[in-house]
Amino acid sequence: MKKIIAIIGVIALTTSLFAGCSTEEKKVVIASKPMTEQYILVEMLTDLIEQETDITVEQKMGIGGGTSNIHPGMEKGEIDMYPEYTGTGWLFVLKEDLINDPDELYRAVKEGYQQEYNFKWTGLYGFNNTFALAVKRELALELNLQTYSDLVRVSNDLDFGAEYDFYEREDGYPGLVEAYGFDFSRQVELDIGLKYDAIGRDEVDVINVFSTDGRLKEYDLVVLKDDKNFFPSYYAATIIRQETLDEYPELEGVLEMLTGAIDDEEMTYLNYLVEIEKQDPAQVANDFLKEKGLIE
Repeated sequence: MKKIIAIIGVIALTTSLFAGCSTEEKKVVIASKPMTEQYILVEMLTDLIEQETDITVEQKMGIGGGTSNIHPGMEKGEIDMYPEYTGTGWLFVLKEDLINDPDELYRAVKEGYQQEYNFKWTGLYGFNNTFALAVKRELALELNLQTYSDLVRVSNDLDFGAEYDFYEREDGYPGLVEAYGFDFSRQVELDIGLKYDAIGRDEVDVINVFSTDGRLKEYDLVVLKDDKNFFPSYYAATIIRQETLDEYPELEGVLEMLTGAIDDEEMTYLNYLVEIEKQDPAQVANDFLKEKGLIE
């Protein structure tokens, strides 16, 4: 009788151990920098992963210091993936010299991360959140402005506004003048938070911006084309640890679902909905994916 009880106990223990193994949670950690755009992108990645796989997502939103703290977390295995920008990866993390061609830059940063860190870049979203110059739409139409070269033609009749350090940086105003030959009638120093108000009140005609800033839509500004590729490319994609991808190979196809899914104008509008209209990033992301037919 004791033998039977012992055998039953062993069977019960074995069954419970196997049950524990079979129900072990599959989980990945996705991080974001402390900016609206990143919150939206992480919500998109979360929706896609949790719809297409049985993997649970833990979000670490708004990590202070951005890349400088997220990247070490990736190296330690505390973070599995996050959205990053090609220019940041190449110039800030790999500390390489500028590559002007965006396609060449993406190939180089992918190869560099794979070799140095065993991280994979995948799912290039389609938008480029780089430095840019913007004007009011009415001025662009009046003067037929589409590119920086168009702007050069009329620059001596226009006032330019930017924050102080933009005038000091070689990759800012001095470099722009050297590359294009701008000769604005005035160069106005503006607090970074007041640039949009200044152009809205016609105190300046041209300002420096980030190309997917939600306030571009609020003030109806047009981003001009950098036709000589002066500014570095900051195309966004997902970086994932190769170890995570090896553990969950089904993630690769899921992450690639966002390839080419978001252009500059769309990302600007999504940022506008959250920053200006105060909508919830998770809802904005979910609505966009449904509109694109990527989730049900």
